[in-house]
This record gives sequence, structure tokens and C-alpha cells, in this order.
Amino acid sequence: MGRVTAAALVALWLWMAVVEAGYMKYKDPKQPLNVRIKDLMSRMTLEEKIGQMTQIERKVSSADVIKKYFIGRDPELVKRIGAATALEVRATGIHYTFAPCIAVCRDPRWGRCYESYSEDHQIVQSMTEIIPGLQGDVPSDYPKNFPFVNPSQRTKVAACAKHFVGDGGTTDGINENNTVIDWNGLLSIHMPAYLDSIRKGVATVMVSYSSWNGKKMHANYDLITGYLKKTLKFKGFVISDWQGIDRITDPPHANYTYSVQAGILAGIDMIMLPEDFTTFIEDLTLQVKNNIIPMSRIDDAVRRILRVKFVMGLFEDPLADPSLANQLGSQEHRELAREAVRKSLVLLKNGKSAKNPLLPLPKKAPKILVAGTHADNLGYQCGGWTIEWQGVHGNDLTVGTTILGAVKQTVDPSTQVVYMENPDANFVKTNGFSYAIVVVGEVPYAEMFGDSTNLTMIEPGPSTIRNVCGAVKCVVVVVSGRPIVLEPYVSQVDAVVAAWLPGTEGQGVTDALFGNYGFTGKLARTWFKSVDQLPMNVGDPHYDPLFPFGFGLTTQPSKQH
Repeated sequence: MGRVTAAALVALWLWMAVVEAGYMKYKDPKQPLNVRIKDLMSRMTLEEKIGQMTQIERKVSSADVIKKYFIGRDPELVKRIGAATALEVRATGIHYTFAPCIAVCRDPRWGRCYESYSEDHQIVQSMTEIIPGLQGDVPSDYPKNFPFVNPSQRTKVAACAKHFVGDGGTTDGINENNTVIDWNGLLSIHMPAYLDSIRKGVATVMVSYSSWNGKKMHANYDLITGYLKKTLKFKGFVISDWQGIDRITDPPHANYTYSVQAGILAGIDMIMLPEDFTTFIEDLTLQVKNNIIPMSRIDDAVRRILRVKFVMGLFEDPLADPSLANQLGSQEHRELAREAVRKSLVLLKNGKSAKNPLLPLPKKAPKILVAGTHADNLGYQCGGWTIEWQGVHGNDLTVGTTILGAVKQTVDPSTQVVYMENPDANFVKTNGFSYAIVVVGEVPYAEMFGDSTNLTMIEPGPSTIRNVCGAVKCVVVVVSGRPIVLEPYVSQVDAVVAAWLPGTEGQGVTDALFGNYGFTGKLARTWFKSVDQLPMNVGDPHYDPLFPFGFGLTTQPSKQH
């Protein structure tokens, strides 16, 4: 009997050893977060840790290698937009989005100004409400400054506050340029939205290409580690911008070993790389083995990355949920986008006198004219970062409604709608139009390709305004990512609407034009008279804009609706 007992004990011990060997704490969601992180890191090699710090281009990844809304100041609406965005992102199997951009654009000549909510830091702060929309609301008892992505909601994604810090304040609005401002100015204008983002549990922060007082942000230890991580106690991870560490030197990639060292030691945890990711991995590995970069810095980076991944629930739920596929481009989300469009419209002028407003337009009229380069161009409405980096021209990029299409859907069936992109004055005078809608603006652009020293609408926009508005009552709808030069056209037209970039839902524009809803939007940035005035922001001395920050005429919904 003793022998049997001994054999049984040995068998039991062996079985327990096998079970213990098969049990991994990091895979157990019931274990505390720090226990899971410590357990997984103890199993990782240096190469595996550096692999966590490497984000490669999708086009070079394989099994062997392993999108906007433009609103003014409605945080609740922005939160709903964030939730809809997260749902559609998760439907594609993606768990991480590079949003929101919380830049404070201080000069509209900057090609990324349309990515910024406002020139005013308080508005940008309020717009960080998109973060709980994307990630979920942080519970009241949750650790402060920790990344939060609600794992119980399979419809949430990790957010990324960007670009840290001061990218909207560069000299002359030049992309990736130098932001010259003292410490108090940086803290009071460009930093507040980051404090709000961290309080709301933002998972990641992306570093800016720009410099602060001559110091490249991707190499700025004092701001990334000293302020963001230590003073603000941010516990998520810091990611570089695309090829960001390469651009620490001028020209880029001139001394890659130095760039890797400077970026990692500054506190960047994950490096976004182009095709040549192996060079980064080899270089960083060599610097760690030669004690140039301490292992403690690698462990800090990996600990932060794993913390976010565990919080996201990636180890339990890494795959796409096929049941969410019907959420992509759903009617509910299109209605939300349409709401955002009409609420963001700003009515700059309504009638050549206050007693004779042009808007809202009558839906029932014998014949109306729709003209302009942007009236029937979905790509122009969407702008940059749509389908492709620099955006796409035309109407073949996605499903949506152009402003022309929306006009046709809105007016009375008896109203004849005539469309001509650039009619001559004689055509307009001799056709007996009741009124005209002229839609003009900018072409799509992204990043440095949008930097502009003149901020003018594209041709033949000006001649279209002259030909049409000189012959018939007209409203000019400006489709642009920022204020552009409107002098001397304002005095020549009856009404002007800033539509920004309305995206796919052109009916949001016609909702207000024809009085289904009233105009309510206010300018979130100053509309200048001349580019010679720039930069010019509310509160500046000698503030003399065409339309001031906060301006916006209002209308009431029309009885015809």
C-alpha cells in the first residue's frame, strides 16, 4: 500500500509540474496587471523586447515578419463621434487609432491646421472628450494617469494624443518647423490638452516632428521623460511619428546610430518605421549589448507597451469581430456625420443688409444654378488623409453625397437645378435663375504639401464668383480646411458659408442652406483679412480680422420645412 501511495504522489507531483509549466500568469486575466506584465517580461529575450518597440509599415509586414469630423465646440457630439469611430475601427480588426490630434493651430498657413480643433487651447481641451468616446469612460476608482481602454466593451480602441508638443505653433506655420515660445507659453497654450488627455486615460502619446526653441522634440528628454512621464506621471507609452527619429538629424538619417540613441534615451517607447525596420532592430540591439542604452530603458518601454496591450484586452480578444461588419458606413453613423456637418457650418454673411437675408433659401423656385469647382466633388469635400495620404479628387473614392447631389435631393421636385462648374456671366444673366449656390475652396492636401503662403482658393473659383454673383443673388459655400482669403469677394456676394471639410455627408450643408435646421456654428479660429496679418490670434495686440474668433450668424429653421 505504501508503494502505491508513493507512486501516486510521484505521479501527482509530475502532473502538478506539467500544469504549472503550462500555466502562464500573463495569460490569466484574473491576475493583477503588474503581475501579468512582470511575468511576461521575465520570459522575453532582448530581441523580443525590441520587437515590441518596433512598429513597422503594414506593406512590409507579413506572417513571417509579423480615418474625421470637423466640429466647433460640442464635446458631447465629439464623444459620440469618437464612439462611432471606435466601433468602425474595431469592425475592421484594428485596436488602435492615431487620434485625436490636439494641436493648437496658431497660424492657418500650416498644412495641418485642419487637423486642429482651434487656435484656442480651451476649445482643444474640451474636444479631448473624443478620448472617452474612443476608449470608454474611466471609472472613478481607476488609477490616475493610467491608460484605459474598456475591455468589457469590444467596441473600443486605444487612442493617441498627438503631436507632443507645440506642433501648431511653428514659425510661419511651416510643417515640422521650430516653435519659438517660452516655457510659460508652451504650458499655457500647447500643453493643457495633454493634461486633459492623460486624466481621461489616453493610452498613447505621439511625438511631434517639430522642434521647441531649436530642440527636436524626438530628442527632447526634458519634455518627454522629464515632463510627460515624470511630472505628469503618464503611464501609457510614447510613440514616434513616422520616420520621426530619422529626422532628428538634418538631413534625415545622416547619423542613424545617434538618432536611435537620442530618441530612445529621450523616452520614446515605440518607433514607427518605414521599410528598413531591421536596421533599427540591429542598431538598438547593439547599443543595448554595448551598454550605450541601458536595459532599464528597454524594460521601461516594454512595460509601458505591455501595460496598454493588457488593458486593451489584446491577449484575450485579439481578432476582429465579424458581427461588427454591418457597422461600417452604417446609416446611423452617416446621420451622426451629417449632424456634425450642419453644426459645424459657420454663416459669415447673410444678405447685403441685415434686413434682407438670403438664407434660408426657398426650396421651391422655378430654376436655380449650382456652380463651382467643389459643388460636385466628393474628394474635395473630404480633403486629405482620405483613402490616400493626400486625399483623392472626384467622386469614385467612397460612398457619399456631394453638395450638388444634396441640393437636388432637398429642393422641391418642380425646381429645375442647373449645374455648370464655371459659367460665363452672359449665361447666368440670360437664364433667369432665382438664385445661385457657388461652392469653391481648396484642393485636398496633407502635411507639408498643405503649407501655404497665400491661402487662396483654387482657380477658377474667383472668376466663378464674379461671373455668377455679379448677375444673380448667390450664396458662396467655402470648402476648406482653414480660413482662406475672401477679400474682395465678400462685398460682391449676398451670403457666405464656411463649410470646412464636410466629408461624405453633403446633406449636412443643405440642411442649413434650405432651413431644415438653423445655422448655429461659431468660428473656432480667426478669419484674417490678408495673409500679411498672420499669425493673428484672438487676444493679440492690433487684432483686426475679417471675422473674429467666435463669430457666426444664426438663422431659425424655415417654416417651409
